[in-house]
Amino acid sequence: MIPHTAIPLQACTWQEELSRAVRDPRELFDLLELDTSTLLSSLTAHKGFKLMVPRPYLAKIQKGNINDPLLAQVLPKGAELVETTGYSADPLEEASANPAPGLIHKYYGRVLLIVSPACAVHCRYCFRRHFSYQDNQPGRKQWQQALDYIATDSSISEVIFSGGDPLAANDNHLHWLTTQIAAIAHVKRLRVHTRFPVVIPARINSDCLQWLTETRLKTVVVLHVNHTNELGDDTHRAVMQLKAAGVDVLNQAVLLKGINDDPEALISLSEKLFATGILPYYLHVLDTVQGAAHFAVGRQKIDQLQEHLLARLPGYLVPKLVLEEPGAASKVPL
Repeated sequence: MIPHTAIPLQACTWQEELSRAVRDPRELFDLLELDTSTLLSSLTAHKGFKLMVPRPYLAKIQKGNINDPLLAQVLPKGAELVETTGYSADPLEEASANPAPGLIHKYYGRVLLIVSPACAVHCRYCFRRHFSYQDNQPGRKQWQQALDYIATDSSISEVIFSGGDPLAANDNHLHWLTTQIAAIAHVKRLRVHTRFPVVIPARINSDCLQWLTETRLKTVVVLHVNHTNELGDDTHRAVMQLKAAGVDVLNQAVLLKGINDDPEALISLSEKLFATGILPYYLHVLDTVQGAAHFAVGRQKIDQLQEHLLARLPGYLVPKLVLEEPGAASKVPL
């Protein structure tokens, strides 16, 4: 008799994980065994801003719990349809700081490139949920306009890859773009803002690490983690790969009602981030984007939370509490 040898299951590539992400609220409710009493409002809100949840992230959500803090970040809700005074489609007025397709220049010394219009997950509080991506998707020839803009401004020392999520772009394009930026002598740093190591950690592979580290640029990866439950072993492995390659890893979180607006939740987040190899960097007050007002935390509570963090954590684990205001020279510390 010939013995049968078990064939190990092959992990999905990051591209496969993207393609099999959950995009239908009905499937989300089914997979998470949720009470369907709010399904209709989810379907309605989904029409205006589509649901997208990768399965590695889905696996971190507690089944049957409609109030799970990770689910609350991705579940379309009827509250998104309420028009709120003071909230707008472009709360940071980025349209006025968009001198070339794919490029946003708001602050001295650094520019942001919209490397990809796609994301790995659709966060319901996203300040770019109404952004004009169709006007900011340059092809390789059109990227030259943005590169020329950077090259002619010697004050620019840092380029930020953003989106969407820049890691949604393929590695060949990211390699080309990084090489072009490294050829501009006055640029010293490359910063990459991404959710991929949190929602699809398999994205951090050898091809990704190669373009991140092969040029003279000092590279920083800024993650977006809002809750301790987002930090699993898979994210830890991805972060360790980045750090082993010499990449600094920081985190920026958004203060969100019902998700992390609690001193213990924020303290736990900072502690777990550091244990995972990530340094807390920013804690953002919610941007006033239309459709996200139900996530807002009042100023009095924000001040109380800051007091708790300062009293309970060492200084290096206290993220900078900031508000972004249109036209300001920098993010405004609170």
